[in-house]
Amino acid sequence: MTEEMEHRLGDYLRMDRLPHIWCAGCGLGIILHSYVEAIQELSMDLDKIVTVSGIGCAGRASGYVNTDAFHTTHGRALPFATGISISRPDLKTVVISGDGDLFAIGGNHLIHAARRNVDMLVICSNNFNYGMTGAQYGPTTPPNTRTPTSPYGSIENPFNLVALVASSGATMVSRWTVYHVYHLKNAIKKGLQKKGFSFIEVISPCTTGFGRLNRLTPIEMMRQLRDNTKIKKVHPTEATIDPHTEIIIGDFVDVRKPTYGEILRELEAKAR
Repeated sequence: MTEEMEHRLGDYLRMDRLPHIWCAGCGLGIILHSYVEAIQELSMDLDKIVTVSGIGCAGRASGYVNTDAFHTTHGRALPFATGISISRPDLKTVVISGDGDLFAIGGNHLIHAARRNVDMLVICSNNFNYGMTGAQYGPTTPPNTRTPTSPYGSIENPFNLVALVASSGATMVSRWTVYHVYHLKNAIKKGLQKKGFSFIEVISPCTTGFGRLNRLTPIEMMRQLRDNTKIKKVHPTEATIDPHTEIIIGDFVDVRKPTYGEILRELEAKAR
């Protein structure tokens, strides 16, 4: 490969595994790009980062980055990441997974990882459905949304992810979209450098499942992210989210408190 043909982020990606498998118009490529670009701009040592993911479309991300990586079982990314964070505090543990994996199958693990303030960065791609397994509705699906399992429209109330994570004890909480790439990259840079449980929700279009069933083209879905979002500094419970009307985005929580690992190491030191 000539120098002109080399990818500028080639050192941060497993180039032998590209091109990726994501659908045209999917936002996961933007999330992956923002992640590796944040690592590059911080000049972080790739040997000091572990990328963990669960099952689902977003779970493929761990296989594309040139860091140590774990592709875990469904809903269990956070227990794996907790073990890494506690046993190897010298490494930065990053979880990239989807809303179904993190908040449905793995919801119990998420609230307790946040409660304990385990030192990790969690990047959650929220595409409002189970994209990989057939686009069924899930705990983030907006009301009245059509899916194969809600053909007349979803009747359930969705989670507000940033409110849930903040109330559980996370020390950094943000929400951005794949349209707001610079804000997203900067939030990831902040999360990579922060101690504690850091959480970034990324609103990302699922064009094949969610979009097609609700008669939205990829361009229309990106226009929604452009036109229906407002950056506000509000309490997470006030960060409303409805892709059809208004999505409040921004940085909502940024505090410092002892991490689970720090407290554990203090106890170990006292026991010696």
